[in-house]
Amino acid sequence: MSTSKTVFVTVTTSFTSNLSSTVELKPSYNIPIVLILGAIPLLFVQIWVGAILALFGLFLLFQTVTLRLQFTSTDLDVYRGEKMIRRFPYQEWQNWRIFWHPVPILFYFKEVKSIHFLPILFNPNTLKECLEQRCPRI
Repeated sequence: MSTSKTVFVTVTTSFTSNLSSTVELKPSYNIPIVLILGAIPLLFVQIWVGAILALFGLFLLFQTVTLRLQFTSTDLDVYRGEKMIRRFPYQEWQNWRIFWHPVPILFYFKEVKSIHFLPILFNPNTLKECLEQRCPRI
């Protein structure tokens, strides 16, 4: 006769330690590269449409290289190089969404006084985790 034992292991994590640490999102070059590669065949069909798409892709590529998002315990900070260019305190956030879940392309959040749309130029999984931890949706 065999007996089986079931062992339950409780894993606890320190939620507050995750919230107190600063998380910097890694860049994601997916959207700029897709736009630039998509513009190449368009240049042969519609030169102006292809050129505009290529320029937009290059602009987003530049933004991907230069911008960094950091989630702190109290706000989302946007940096260009070493210089902080914008701070968004979580206490002023009313809502947020990541659009098109199969391939995340746009991040939206609403503050008390303004609405922001950002292309996903950083790791979308880390973005979602940080948002869910630091400012759960209403």
